[in-house]
Amino acid sequence: MRPNTLRGLLKAGKPSLGTHLFSTWPTTVEVVGHSAMFDYVEFCAEYAPFNLYTLDDFCRAAELYNLGAMIKVDQEPRAFIAQRAIGSGFQSVLFADIRTAADARAAVKCARPETPSDAGTYGVAMRRNALMSYGGTETYVQALRDTVVVFMIEKQSAVDNLEAILSVGGVDMVQWGPADFSMSSGHIGGYANGDPYVAATEKKVIETCLRLGIPPRAEINSPEQAKAYIDLGVRHFCIGWDLTVLFSWMRGNGEAMRKILETA
Repeated sequence: MRPNTLRGLLKAGKPSLGTHLFSTWPTTVEVVGHSAMFDYVEFCAEYAPFNLYTLDDFCRAAELYNLGAMIKVDQEPRAFIAQRAIGSGFQSVLFADIRTAADARAAVKCARPETPSDAGTYGVAMRRNALMSYGGTETYVQALRDTVVVFMIEKQSAVDNLEAILSVGGVDMVQWGPADFSMSSGHIGGYANGDPYVAATEKKVIETCLRLGIPPRAEINSPEQAKAYIDLGVRHFCIGWDLTVLFSWMRGNGEAMRKILETA
């Protein structure tokens, strides 16, 4: 089994840096790896189209550069997607739409081995993570234990149940979700216009995570946004989305070219 990059950083107490991809094209993953700037790459499967073949290919490309791979999965079918992704080689799963401690327990269970001590629901399977064997060895079981489980805290109910959620064994990291939280709390669009309730709740979530020993991760668009989080104690970041990078380049350069053509 391959070493789990993000798990290694968490165990060592070191910071981590990832970036988001909507694309499953392996070459895009290789571009991230070739930059040699990131610890892992996150595939935003909650938003993008994919199939089981593309999950395998995504991980193959990441492994060429010893790049960790994370997948963000939908609320349903949560267990199926998470287990097939882990089988493809994803070493970390970001679970969306966690609302209660019961949701948290179910998410953790599907990523953990089905042994008496781990009480998970991931059994023996002949998938890529077993390196062409039937799995079920001590190495196989340990790799499942090392899968990094991350929760989106993005609903008002999740904030209301935050300490209970964070107390579920096996939670490795938390990611704040301002857009979903704004909608679920009735502060629609608040994440984009500086709504004080949304901002105060984000700070509360980060502080609670740190107090309970669960590392928070921040999603940012630029390095300049990191300082405010670092001042709060955040050391894990995921920066940029391939689609927003493309849109920003096209909008900015397209606008500049239109002005040139208007005066030509």
